[in-house]
Amino acid sequence: MPKTTIRAGSNIAFIKYWGVEDAAINLPQTSSISMTLADAYTTTTVEWQSSSAQAGDQDDDIVIDGRTLRGEAGARVVRHLDRIRALAGTNQRARVASRNNFPMASGIASSASGFAALTVAACQALGLDMNATQLSALARLGSGSACRSLFGGFVLWDRGYDHETSVARMLFLPEHWDLYDLVAIVSHGEKKVSSEGGHRLAATSPLNQARVEHVKTLLPIVQEAIAQCDLEQLGEAIEWDALAMHAVMQTGSPSLLYWQPGTLEVIQAVRRWRDEEGLAAYFTIDAGPNVHVLCAAEDAPTVQAHLAALPSVVDVLVSRPGPAPYAVTDPLF
Repeated sequence: MPKTTIRAGSNIAFIKYWGVEDAAINLPQTSSISMTLADAYTTTTVEWQSSSAQAGDQDDDIVIDGRTLRGEAGARVVRHLDRIRALAGTNQRARVASRNNFPMASGIASSASGFAALTVAACQALGLDMNATQLSALARLGSGSACRSLFGGFVLWDRGYDHETSVARMLFLPEHWDLYDLVAIVSHGEKKVSSEGGHRLAATSPLNQARVEHVKTLLPIVQEAIAQCDLEQLGEAIEWDALAMHAVMQTGSPSLLYWQPGTLEVIQAVRRWRDEEGLAAYFTIDAGPNVHVLCAAEDAPTVQAHLAALPSVVDVLVSRPGPAPYAVTDPLF
């Protein structure tokens, strides 16, 4: 079988996906909105081989960032390959190599880009004829937020009510808004509790249902802000939801505290720059310590310099809105 190499962008959620209604299919409690990133991505090569694999076995060869994936992380990928094998009616082994251009498992949605790239590459290599909506549903089974990375630009994940209806769709093309996302990396380390594990704890927080209800108010506000390219309106909403999501994490049982001292330093600095310098920059944080800072294109150099000067920031990743997954001609093996 021919090998296929796909590159998929990570995404930054403006309205977050946190908490599941049905963990078996990653059915979320709320809809969510994100921006696919052009410059934070995963490249994945998949080749199906002639020898057979038994469902659930670690017979597949899976390498991520140069490291053979084993344990639960490897089993999670094998389960996704099993889903694709079942669709194609095959039991062929897969050889998979994947590489991220940003720190993995640190709150920059590596599972979103990873499972999006894996889904598209594995299906194409088997010759499965699936449209973007079908691929979005399939990718969601591997990682919920991966369904959004099946589309470029600004994306809405409709909560839906079952496997077929819980899918993403594009709201606006990448070219609609030259919005920059600058990721202040305060830690390259992998988080101890994965997002997959954290989702199952959301319902244990007394704050969870209040956030779920308020998201219904925020969703149309954020859609309108994107439509009008209104950074202030967008920024106020994304900061509220990021803080609300982390409040849910911190008040669950057991409590999840992804923040590090540098996380708070960046939050306070962004607010100070707005108040004292009039710098239109707004923060959001996924399930990790690293902080995404959104700003207009003309302010990106200033924001980047400001972030880089903070003692706790070890790197700044700069990205604009990016495309849907696409094929690349340079395979990883």
